[in-house]
Amino acid sequence: MPEFDWRSPDSFKSLENAEITHIAWEGLRMNVDYQRDYEAMIVNSPDGEVTEEFRRRWGICFRP
Repeated sequence: MPEFDWRSPDSFKSLENAEITHIAWEGLRMNVDYQRDYEAMIVNSPDGEVTEEFRRRWGICFRP
């Protein structure tokens, strides 16, 4: 398994053309607190939809 050197600029070449929203999403989805809140919200959601409160809490509100 190759080792990742976070200090090396070459390690981030693949991110040069990435959308900032994709980078932000990757960070958020790996957040243990987010995962816990998401699971709790889905269990308590009658229709399985993400609530407005949840979106605001985690900063995933996007305007058209």
